[in-house]
Amino acid sequence: MTRTRETVADVMTHGVVAVGRDADFREVAETLRRWQVSAVPVLTGDGRVVGVVSEADLLTARDRDGERADALTAGRMMSVPAVTVHPRSPLNEAARIMARGRLKRLPVVDDEDYLVGIVSRGDLLKVYLADDRDLADRVRFELVATLGPAGPMDVGVLADEGRITLSGTLPDSVPVAALERMVRSVPGVVDVEIRLATPA
Repeated sequence: MTRTRETVADVMTHGVVAVGRDADFREVAETLRRWQVSAVPVLTGDGRVVGVVSEADLLTARDRDGERADALTAGRMMSVPAVTVHPRSPLNEAARIMARGRLKRLPVVDDEDYLVGIVSRGDLLKVYLADDRDLADRVRFELVATLGPAGPMDVGVLADEGRITLSGTLPDSVPVAALERMVRSVPGVVDVEIRLATPA
C-alpha cells in the first residue's frame, strides 16, 4: 500500500479570485470587497502567479506614493515574490508557511507557477474538525501503511476529541517513540496515549 498523507490538494479551493498586473487600485479594492477576501493573487496573462496584492498593500501604496487611484496598478502594489504552496505539499507545511508569514491564505501553484487553487487557514482547520471515527480510521490507515497489514492487528485505536489511545500489543521491532511520532503526525491528532504491552 502506498502511504499517503493529506495534502494541500485535498483541502484547497479550486475557484480563485485573482487580478491581472494592470488592474488599477479601484478594481483591486472592489474585487477584495466583493469577494470578501483580504488578498488576491496577481497573474500574468497566461495564468502564472507573479505576486499577491492585499488590503495592506493598497493602503501602503496610497500612503507612500500619493498618486491617483487609477495610476496605481496591481503590478506596482503587489508583494513579490508571491508566497505560494504546491498542491502536493503536506498540510503542516502550508500551516508553517502561513504562520511564518502571518498569512491568511496561500495561492496554490503547479510546477510551472500556474495558479491551480487557493488554501486558507479555514481550509487547514477543516482537517482538525473531522469526527473521531474518521480520525481513528486515518490513524489505522497510517498504521497499516507503516507496519504492513499484519502489524496493527493487535493494536486498538480509540479517538476521543482528537486524542488517540493505542491499546493492545506493541508490534515487534517498532519503537514506542517512533509509533507515537507517526500517530502525532496524522492531521487532526491533538494528543496520543500509548497503552501497548510488549510482546512476550
